[in-house]
Amino acid sequence: MAKDFVIPNLGEGIEQATIVRWLVDDGAKISEGDDILELETNKATIPVPADAEGYLHLGPHGPDDVVSVGTVVATIGQQDDVFAPGSDQEATEPTTEDTASSQTEGSPEPPPTNGKVKATPVAQKMAADLGVELTRLTGSGELGKITKADVRQASEAAPEAEAEPPPKPETKAEAKPPTPPAEDVLATVPVKGIRGIIARRMGESVQTTARVTLVTEVDATEFVALREQLKAKYAESWGFAPGYNDLLALIVASTLRQFPYMNARFSKDGESIEQLKPVNLGLAVDTERGLLVTVIREADQKGLREFGAEFRELVARARAGKSSLEDLSGGTFTITNLGMYRVDAFTPVINLPEAAILAVGRINPKPVAKNEEVVIRKMMTLSLVFDHRLVDGAPAARFLDHVCEVIEDPSLLFLTKR
Repeated sequence: MAKDFVIPNLGEGIEQATIVRWLVDDGAKISEGDDILELETNKATIPVPADAEGYLHLGPHGPDDVVSVGTVVATIGQQDDVFAPGSDQEATEPTTEDTASSQTEGSPEPPPTNGKVKATPVAQKMAADLGVELTRLTGSGELGKITKADVRQASEAAPEAEAEPPPKPETKAEAKPPTPPAEDVLATVPVKGIRGIIARRMGESVQTTARVTLVTEVDATEFVALREQLKAKYAESWGFAPGYNDLLALIVASTLRQFPYMNARFSKDGESIEQLKPVNLGLAVDTERGLLVTVIREADQKGLREFGAEFRELVARARAGKSSLEDLSGGTFTITNLGMYRVDAFTPVINLPEAAILAVGRINPKPVAKNEEVVIRKMMTLSLVFDHRLVDGAPAARFLDHVCEVIEDPSLLFLTKR
């Protein structure tokens, strides 16, 4: 008996994936555990192993198709089988006669059936949906039972009658935006694969969150000086130069530990807010495949050297298209930096199910007032975007203010691990 092969659970928050390619041919013999399908999510490209042994019979889904978790994309069975999803369930489903005989006195009345026709409930539902009369069919299942395959065959054999749609009432022509001429289109980029998933998730975030943005300018002069000192001291022995992202991430991680209401999310039932114990910091990375968010787990427990080495390894894997689901999932707060592109400030989209995201702008020398004098200081703009459903404005402002305090006086950052 063939077994359905479905898109498995791919991790928290992932409901869809794009088929990159089938790793084996239709009809090939496979063993349980063999990688047979490659999927792309908004987090990673991953191989999916077979969950049974037998011959693989592919369904209608191919490369670039977006499929939901739980979708049957193939069946695994005998060599002469065909793709027939649900066949592994039909043998255990009761017939209409079985259902009727199982009714006990006082139990609810069963739905009407087609006399003495033997058909599985799945076949009955399909017949009702397709308009197929079960009494005219001969079942191919056990003891003449009508199966889904019988209903499908009858439906495909019946002539397709196309009903004339009713005439629409005359209404005023709706104004539509002008369509640009075909010759004006330079290129067409399909909204599918990771681009499609990003589009869906970003749209979902904007539609479901109550976004508020707090913007502040912070004096990063001492922050820059510290980074230069660490770079000169450790770049050779560590094999990398500590960067602004590393330092800022540790500042944010330490602040999240002190303000746990920012390290939060809604419970699955939406009835409560969960303040999370681990500080799993996500950092947005620009790759050829699109925007990915690498996650440093327990970032508040790491020193600068450990954090920097792990971050660079995750970025390298992300840009090579070799990230694992663990690399890109489980974040509790995200930082995104566009300062290297001379962006001063921006409003990013919250990475669901997190409560907030911090946007970092460029560091720019500016004249500012200090001790009643105008001096040149290195200023940086931070934008904290948070979901007002989880956090109010004043608590969010206190969190951002503390981040700024440590940036202005980096000695407050306790680097216990080098």
